[in-house]
Amino acid sequence: MNKITQIVLSFFIAMGAMVLVVSSIYTVSEVEQVIITQFGKPVGNPITSAGLKMKIPFIQEINPIDKRVLEWDGRPSDMPTKDKLYISVDLFARWRIVKPLQYFLRLRDERSAQSRLDDILGSETRNAVAKHELIEIIRTTKDRIPLGDTSLASNANKKQNMGSLVPIRKGRKLVEKEIFSAAAEKVLVFGIELLDIRFKRINYNASVRPKIYDRMISERRQIAERFLSEGNGEAARILGNRVRDLNKIQSEAYQKVEEIRGIADAKATAIYSKAYSKNNKAAVFYAFIRTMQSYHYVMDKNTTLVLSTESDLFKFLKGMQ
Repeated sequence: MNKITQIVLSFFIAMGAMVLVVSSIYTVSEVEQVIITQFGKPVGNPITSAGLKMKIPFIQEINPIDKRVLEWDGRPSDMPTKDKLYISVDLFARWRIVKPLQYFLRLRDERSAQSRLDDILGSETRNAVAKHELIEIIRTTKDRIPLGDTSLASNANKKQNMGSLVPIRKGRKLVEKEIFSAAAEKVLVFGIELLDIRFKRINYNASVRPKIYDRMISERRQIAERFLSEGNGEAARILGNRVRDLNKIQSEAYQKVEEIRGIADAKATAIYSKAYSKNNKAAVFYAFIRTMQSYHYVMDKNTTLVLSTESDLFKFLKGMQ
């Protein structure tokens, strides 16, 4: 009986020793750091190196804390810009725990950290958006150069007016840096290092979206009307140049015709003069022919002439038998 009792007692002692050893040994992963607490209070420095570690069994507890880069994904939130436009802003950020003891004392777990990040990053984003106009938040950088169709512009002034963007002072990247700088200082007191923050999506609020679209349509109509006006002006200029060139061509052609006709008349007159000036009878005959031709032009059946007896037109009529 005593032997059996000794065996049972030895078994329980061995089991107790095994449980004691198991409860005093723990492992630290490569992706975590550990805070040892004794009766709920931290004891010693944080353990950041991976491997097999020892602790006081039953009294001390291990509290693992992730040391990887963690993500924060904010919910879309409506907020006003400086130019009184309500937009829906969606952000994301990356952070990590650099002071585990401070983090453990203030936040305890990742759920509390995410909630605190919601408050801080949301507040700083709202402040930054309220200080800038919408174009500052949408445009990536202030040095962005728009792409333009150079075929639509014929001079420097038109190029400046068409496809130009509203000038900005900062741009979205600098606004993100402002949010990052302001929030990084506030989360550092919780043992958290803010690594990066970015705008995921920026959209118009549903209540103001129809007004924005109407304004965009109005602006595009103004641009279309300006193109139509410039096109009509260019068409009128081309038509005016065509009429001017046509009148010039016709004038020059008429001048050339008259010059040729004048030269021809001069040559014909010279030929007639030469032909009818050979002797006195030819000259008289030429005068008679020309006078007879003039009767055809100056008289018809309804013409009444009052002529002097000394008139050249009358002398041939007076001599008729």
